[in-house]
Amino acid sequence: MLLFRWAIFFLLLAAGVMFAFYAGTGRPHYKRWGLLTLKWTVLAALGFFAVLILERIA
Repeated sequence: MLLFRWAIFFLLLAAGVMFAFYAGTGRPHYKRWGLLTLKWTVLAALGFFAVLILERIA
């Protein structure tokens, strides 16, 4: 559990760094990587919380 929480945290941090690079340089590939990282982080977090909810129900 703790490993997944840390992974989600570091992925969100990485997305934030990518957006900061985009803001600093204006190069669009940083924005694309930031959005891609953010999308997969949100999907992983939703899956993680879905498993937690299903454990509570069962």
